Parts: sequence; C-alpha cells; structure tokens
Amino acid sequence: MTDAFDDEAEQAVTIHEYLKEVEDRELEADLVLGGDDGKECTYNNGYMKRQAIFSCLTCTPDGNAGVCTACSLACHDGHQVVELWTKRNFRCDCGNAKFGEFYCKLFANKDIENVENSYNHNFKGSYCTCGRPYPDPEAEEQEEMIQCCLCEDWFHEEHLGLESSDEIPRDDEGEPLYEDFICKACSEVCSFLSLYPEAIRAAGKQLDADTKGSQDKVVLEDMPSASGSEISKSNICSRSSPEIEASEAKADPEPVSGEKDPLQGENCAKNAVLNPCTKDSNLHTNCLLGVNIADAPASADSKPMFLSKNWRDALCKCEKCLEYYNQKKIAFLADKEDSIVEYEKMGKQKREEKLQQQEGAELSFFNKLGHVEKVEILKGIEEMKDGLRAFLDSADSSKPITADDIHQFFDDIQNKRRRVQ
Repeated sequence: MTDAFDDEAEQAVTIHEYLKEVEDRELEADLVLGGDDGKECTYNNGYMKRQAIFSCLTCTPDGNAGVCTACSLACHDGHQVVELWTKRNFRCDCGNAKFGEFYCKLFANKDIENVENSYNHNFKGSYCTCGRPYPDPEAEEQEEMIQCCLCEDWFHEEHLGLESSDEIPRDDEGEPLYEDFICKACSEVCSFLSLYPEAIRAAGKQLDADTKGSQDKVVLEDMPSASGSEISKSNICSRSSPEIEASEAKADPEPVSGEKDPLQGENCAKNAVLNPCTKDSNLHTNCLLGVNIADAPASADSKPMFLSKNWRDALCKCEKCLEYYNQKKIAFLADKEDSIVEYEKMGKQKREEKLQQQEGAELSFFNKLGHVEKVEILKGIEEMKDGLRAFLDSADSSKPITADDIHQFFDDIQNKRRRVQ
C-alpha cells in the first residue's frame, strides 16, 4: 500500500511544471504544423513549398497518397493515420481518385491526381534502410531518427553508414550542431559540395580540438552569400594547401601596386577547387567555384554529410550552377526557405501572431463591456486567485492532488458565489 502511494506521489507535478509542459507541447505542435490551424484544406495553395503531411492507411493502404493537417482531422478522424512530419512541394490528395468513393469533406472538387507529388515508403509507415515503423512496437526503447534533407526519409543512427555515432556533430548536451543531413544514398548527387570550404560541413566529436579549431577559422556565418556583392578572400580562398601555396608563390611573384591579385581572376581557375573565387562581384553571372560544377570528383565511397549552420548561403547561384541543380532535381537546396529551420521559424512567428490576436480579441471584448460587467469579471478573477491560494495552502503537501480535489475546488467556488448572490 505504501509503495503504491509512493509511486503515485512521484508522478505529481507542480502547477508551473504542468503549464510549462502544456506550453512546450503547443509550441512543438506549431513548429511541426508550420502554424497551420488545421481548419482549411491546403489544396488551393497548390504544391506548397513545405507543409505537414499525413498518410491514411485506412483509405490508401498502398501508401500512395498524403493529406494535409485539416483533412487528417476532419476527414480521417478515427482512421489509421501516419504522421509524416513535413514534405516539400506537396499538394493535398484527400478525396482524389486514389481514395476511391471517399470524398474530401473540406474541398471535394479536386483533380484526379496530383502528378507532381512524390511518395516514398514513409507513406506506408516504414522508415530507414531497415524499413521499420516508428514508433517501433518491437523496440524496447525508441531510437532517435534523423531526416535526410534530399529524399526526406528518416534513418536510425546505427543505419547512417557511420563507424560510430560520435561522428554525428553534437554539443556536450547532445543537441545537434548541424543544420541539415544528407544520407549516404543521396550524398553521391551532392559530390559538388566537396568543392566548397571544409567548414560547410559540421564536425563530429572524432576531430580533436586542434583540427576542429583550424576548421572553425572558416565560419559559414562570415562566408560570402551567393546573393552578396563582395567576396572575402580570407574566407572563400582558405582551402589552399601549403604545397599549393608554395608552388603558387614560385609561379606568381607578389603583385606590385596596380597589378591583379594572384588569388583572383585567371590564377584562381587553375586551382579552382582549392581557391573557389570569382573574377568579379556579379555572383549570379560568375561562378563562385570557378569550375564546371558537373566536373566535381565523384567519391568512390559515398558517405553521409552533416552540413553546418547557414550552409545554403554559401552555395553558388550562378547560371551554370542553378542549371546543374535543376538537372539533378535538387534546386530546392539553393532556397534557404526550403530548410526546416526556416519552416519552424515561420511556425513560431505564426504562433506569436495568433497569441497576440487572441490577447487583442480578449482585450477588445473586455473594453466593450459596461462598468458593472468589468467589475464582476475582475471580482471573479480575484475570487479565483484567492480560492486557489487557499486551496493550495490547505492541501496536504505529502499527498498528490487528485481529479476529485479539483472538481471539489470548483464546486466550492460556485457555491460561494451562489451564497453571495
């Protein structure tokens, strides 16, 4: 009996802890949903850059369709629904030909098929190279999973193709130090990233302090943006090896006043991989790399990539590079707004705007009331505060507060108001 009571007491939380937990859950939901309130089908928005998507296995067991947040709530309540987090360039399928005779309750007049949508095995409730569901009913403890920013599949840490999980860049508290992850299978199409300074990749714990310190000299936050107007030699041209620098020193003497800098122009082209400069500041016409991006050396053994904060800003957006991105169907990488970081930032902003609107509506309602009504409301708030304070003071701190106690508290408040009236 005592043991059971002790277990129940351990589960007790303070009112502040409970409210904080509720607020954290609401924020997490808003970040995942991008601030979508789930009231309207997103079909009319077309192929959205990024949105939360769900798969209904009750209606489409083949996993070849996805629905928006509103449809998952209004049309598929009680169904076997798989939460897919977010998908890019997706349009809501709810009620189209893939659903047979099932019609969307929110927007029935839809095309037969959304031909630009793409689907993977996540829509069947399978993830990673192992094809397991999440949460995994056979796992004693759910493993953390990481999403690839290209294929958008999710992977268990042990299936990333790394020698050790220490290679995953994290801080001392286990929080990720990388902004995006590219899985082993997708890294081959991104071999061109090897042309950029090493700092474009986030470093794992396997690097010693000296090595990491040397890499941190090139900080992506200080690197020139592909949309900027200047190039910093100290940042972009920092990958020259001592051997290259020595050979260049012999071949190219120190420039005198009025001569061209040997790190720029034609001299940059012969070692473009090591010195990714450009001839002038018109970055959309002249390549940051100075080489044909399609000539990037392919790795014999592709490995997953962890990419640093703001790495997308460092990508060249000249005509040739953009053409290459389009050919490989990865043009979204050059769009900073495609990132999960920007998506969550948008969700947080919408949440703040929504809270401000709610506060504004409450204040507007209060201001429209007469003097007597305002006094009654303020009096009721004070009675609630006094009653809650008395309730907590009289409660036995060694015992948890139960649902019956809460119901009794509100009954006492109502009875007190009846007696006053």
